[in-house]
Formats: sequence, C-alpha cells, structure tokens
Amino acid sequence: MNRRQFATLAVATSLTALVSTLQAMAANRQLFSGDAFNAAQKKNARILVDISATWCPTCRAQEPIVNALMDEAGNQDVVIFDVDFDTQKDVVRYFNARMQSTLIAFRGPNEIGRSVGDTDPDSIANLVQSTR
Repeated sequence: MNRRQFATLAVATSLTALVSTLQAMAANRQLFSGDAFNAAQKKNARILVDISATWCPTCRAQEPIVNALMDEAGNQDVVIFDVDFDTQKDVVRYFNARMQSTLIAFRGPNEIGRSVGDTDPDSIANLVQSTR
C-alpha cells in the first residue's frame, strides 16, 4: 500500500467515525418544538432542555459535558431539546429561564430539576440522573 492509498483509507475511516458519532448525537438531540416536547412528555421520556446561545462561553463549556453524559450507559434514552436563547424567546419564557446556560431536567411531564451556569461535570451528571 503506497502513501496515497494509506492517506485515502485514513481519511475515509475518520469520516466514517465522524458520521457515526454525529448520527448518534443527532438521535438524542433536536431543536425544540412544542409537538416533539409534548410527545416526549406523554411517553414519560427522560428529557433535558438545553437553553443556550452561540456566543455563550458557559454554554460552550456545558456542551461537551452533556454530550459525554449521553454516551454513558443508561443515558442513551435521554432526549435533549436545544433552545436558542436569542431566537426562541417564547420558549425561553415558557420555561421561565432568565438566562442562557440553563439546563432543565424532566421525567415525562414533571420538572425534576434545573441548573443555571453550571459547568461541573458531576453536578450536571446528577441532574441528568435525576430523570431516572
């Protein structure tokens, strides 16, 4: 195998792994819609509402923590609804969120807990586990 073939194979393998990871993340994470949220609540699903802003450094710090938690055994069934703090103001008001970097945990229709500005992995893990 020459260098060009090896490089092509390495790139193809990397892209396959990336696509698999993105597909797995997409299965659990979706942009908030009232219909999808209500359906998840009716199914008594474990739900995490993630209210964030693209410009928010705390939100950027929370994202890899939440993504890592979703990869852990027992958390693959958690449905994450992303809410854009700047463009979905009606949803932000519905959840009575005062600022971005708000995480709200539900089990079905019941709010179990929430955190604001939290970047501690253990604390966020406890919030997610509270939905069990």
